[in-house]
Amino acid sequence: MAILQSHGAAEVVTGSCHLLRIDGGPTILVDCGMFQGIVEERNFEPFGFNPKDVDILLVTHAHLDHVGRIPKLVKEGFQGRIVTLKSTMELAEVVMLDSANLMLEEYRTRYKKAQRRGAEASVRKPLYTPDDVEAVYDLPMTFVQYDKPMQLAKGVTATFRNAGHILDSATIELDFTEKGVPKRVVFSGDLGNRNDMVMRDPERVFTADALFIESTYGDRNHRGIAESVAEFKQVVTETLLNRGNVLIPSFAIERTQEILCLLKRMYRDRELPECRVFLDSPMAIRATALYDRYHEELSRECNDYLKKDGSIFEFPWLEYTPDVEDSKKINDIESGCIIIAGSGMCTGGRILHHFKHRLWNERNALLFVGYQAEGTLGRRIVNGERHIHIYHEEVVVRAKIRTINGFSAHADQNELIGWMESFRKLGKIFLIHGELDKQKVFKKAIEKRMGKRAHIVAPEENIYI
Repeated sequence: MAILQSHGAAEVVTGSCHLLRIDGGPTILVDCGMFQGIVEERNFEPFGFNPKDVDILLVTHAHLDHVGRIPKLVKEGFQGRIVTLKSTMELAEVVMLDSANLMLEEYRTRYKKAQRRGAEASVRKPLYTPDDVEAVYDLPMTFVQYDKPMQLAKGVTATFRNAGHILDSATIELDFTEKGVPKRVVFSGDLGNRNDMVMRDPERVFTADALFIESTYGDRNHRGIAESVAEFKQVVTETLLNRGNVLIPSFAIERTQEILCLLKRMYRDRELPECRVFLDSPMAIRATALYDRYHEELSRECNDYLKKDGSIFEFPWLEYTPDVEDSKKINDIESGCIIIAGSGMCTGGRILHHFKHRLWNERNALLFVGYQAEGTLGRRIVNGERHIHIYHEEVVVRAKIRTINGFSAHADQNELIGWMESFRKLGKIFLIHGELDKQKVFKKAIEKRMGKRAHIVAPEENIYI
């Protein structure tokens, strides 16, 4: 009998890593993501399985919490095959290299300080380096296309469906036979919000003996997209007209592209006050170029922009600042800026420098448009913390703090349940990729609305398929 264990994203949102052992067949790992927030120390713990025993790694999409531990997996012995979409591995390279460089920079800084104390041995080495990321791309890879079954081994196939979450994100159907009994296990991946301006809607799946479904927003429903857009426009317009600046911590992949799309729409409709819009994230700049390259997978609105302007996201007031010196020059501008920078949860990156220079000013606005994991600086600010420390300096938070959840790239409770209700045959439901308190709410909603039981997967629990 097939056994599945979740070595990440079990009772937490991050660290997706699900190991499926098929009796008489291959050992398959679905995602190998990084833990973030209060659980980030778990990245340095052993996997809980031997990476050498894994035959195939399937990747649902390129967010850090789904790909961030792949270099560690390879470093510790994985020599199998990676199966995913081509653009996913291109995006993943951007994400993993950015992660590796940040960790290496942090290590070097701490090492220099430790040298002055004679305590070099106390400094932990980075989880992996850029060289370890490059080693990932030496492994054999098979690139799939949506809706076309791919044979992984004799009697085992994987079919990737469009999950509508980020560029080429996927829901994965795994079909195999054990002792003459055909079985289908479905991993939802991260399901997209059907109101997304950039991505297409998630594709429906119709049969599963076991469904492992994400539950990030299983406890709530998002605000309507029209309300969210209206609030976004209001915050941006009022702040700029008040001679302030708008700070937007944004995930480099998907959220940044959606915000650029909305700002371009405001510019074209003459709703955006005159300003300078800075995309101040090398990672987001590279990701945006990939979105342009793989535009066929994007929404009709994005492709209309491409036909009319030759670019999906660019408009005259938008400026890219890939270089550090260009980023620093933004600090010289007193007002009239919209600054989009990473990291999305404010755990590092250039957004911290902009916080240091602008959070103390009540004319400015800090606009959160993405999920803030427990334990992150972004979550602490959202929860009302008004004195924060950035680079060993205390900064008072006087800027207006606004959170708009309607832009989430994740499906909400209604969308998750609606997606499941389209199944013609649905066996057991397993909840992963969510905070435990939210999963408990989602579990009750499923049982009430669908009349089906759902199980919250515990870390490393044996699930028999």
